Amino acid sequence: MDRLAMAGAQLIAFALPPRCPGCGVVTADDHHFCLACWSKLDFLGPPACAACAEPFEQDAGPEARCGACLADPPAYDAMAAAVAYGEIARRVALRLKYGGRPGLAETIARQLERHASGAADMLVAPVPLHRWRIWRRGYNQSALIARALVRRTGGTLALDLLERRKATPVLRGLGPAARVKAVRGAFILSPRWKELVKGRAVLLIDDVYTTGATANACAKALRRAGASQVRLLCWARVVRGRVDDVDFPDPR
Repeated sequence: MDRLAMAGAQLIAFALPPRCPGCGVVTADDHHFCLACWSKLDFLGPPACAACAEPFEQDAGPEARCGACLADPPAYDAMAAAVAYGEIARRVALRLKYGGRPGLAETIARQLERHASGAADMLVAPVPLHRWRIWRRGYNQSALIARALVRRTGGTLALDLLERRKATPVLRGLGPAARVKAVRGAFILSPRWKELVKGRAVLLIDDVYTTGATANACAKALRRAGASQVRLLCWARVVRGRVDDVDFPDPR
């Protein structure tokens, strides 16, 4: 880097220093949380349900499933989330989704990378938005996360793998049965992927997992199209007993 370019980079760094994705205080590096916000993030991992990643209090083995998944197995093979849904996780999700902060997709992708084993051999696709929401918002936050993750892990980015063919109502406040009904038949495979998806494993990307209704609807569409495996990867997952009074976002 020549001296002029270096001086320019230093000027930008001085004027726009790295800031914590959670609270906005100045940090040492981009995409790094401050100590206060980092300590409030509840990172998820084993022991947990092999299907939906609901945390277990005790390790029941790598293939153990929670009661809900045993009673009604999800259409996807497995899911993982970087953190439990809470104050800081919610703030990051909303800033990306509504706050015009697309750079937070890279922040999230860095935390998802540890859960993305095998992504290099998979189709990596976002949960799609209906075109009306994309026009209003300007982008699909899950697509931004998927793109950032593929840059880090490899894989085949399939931004248009699924289409949302009907606008669904706001799911916030609906019970599990109503959510399932709302998204039934909402997703279809994009015609250009008809032959390419057969026999392929798919890594489906979303921002927040609540009841799994949307993920299930997407996974069913992919299974019907011939996908050999569907895994779900999310930034934050609602965990029973860990949400307190934090409001849910607007799950799609």
